[in-house]
Amino acid sequence: MDIARLRALRAFADRGTVHAAASALNCTPSAVSQQLRGLRAEVGVPLTERSGRGLRLTDAGWALVRHADEVLASAERVEAELDAYRSRPRGTVRVALFPSGALLLLGGLIRRTSDVDGLRLECRDVDMTPAGVSGLLADFDVVVTHRDEQMAPFDDDRIDVVHLLREPLDVALPAGHRLGRRRKVQLTDLAEEPWIGVDVGYPVDDVLRSLAVRTGVRPTIVQRINDFRVTEELVAAGLGVALLPRYTVDTRGGRRLLRRPLAGIRAARHVEAVLRSGAAERPAVRTVLDALRAEAARVAETH
Repeated sequence: MDIARLRALRAFADRGTVHAAASALNCTPSAVSQQLRGLRAEVGVPLTERSGRGLRLTDAGWALVRHADEVLASAERVEAELDAYRSRPRGTVRVALFPSGALLLLGGLIRRTSDVDGLRLECRDVDMTPAGVSGLLADFDVVVTHRDEQMAPFDDDRIDVVHLLREPLDVALPAGHRLGRRRKVQLTDLAEEPWIGVDVGYPVDDVLRSLAVRTGVRPTIVQRINDFRVTEELVAAGLGVALLPRYTVDTRGGRRLLRRPLAGIRAARHVEAVLRSGAAERPAVRTVLDALRAEAARVAETH
């Protein structure tokens, strides 16, 4: 049944006349009469009857009033709860993060939002390429992704992109490598080295390919591994060199790996939060975005 018609019926029952009901509802008497006629047509039984110059409720009308009280009270509770969702960060926010991004940001994100009453995070690590990010928004509210800084930004009017941080990419060398004494290394110095890369289409591979175009040195990739922790183990074992993100690589103070910037070349990835256009208007999503920004700022400041 129409909620507005039930409100008109209850106002008439409470005040006894159409004019008084109209005054309470801030509308005209004819509007109240129209609502009552519409409700009568909706339920199929007479709800009012003539009484002198005015109207009074029938027994069916009074029965419906009793149920209208329950329905309207329930509707008011729903509206109050929805108001809470509109004004406070409540509800579930689903977040997808690329694996090394989860390593970088997820712990801090959870800590920063854990004391927000009514907010629940559902997080997953997802191996993603930039091309697949938009599709993930069918299942997630926020997608934390990364892209080569030489790659064009996302261009889609259906999504919003929030920059989180720029993370440099360094060359990881085995401890004791012949280039270990240098503060920076040239890509040409590594031309003959076996490289451990990632699958084609992922941002670090994009960086290697763009470096090859700019320098003319095409790295020889002997393995393609997407899990950077596995790549670290292979490099530490002397099985190759790799391009790895600066903030998450575990060098163990140089005892396990050496990390060296590339000389004369800016190599980095942009870490970004992507969401459906307008999604940040929801307080819970906005709170998660604020926490991601704060954690990303902390990471950048401490490295």
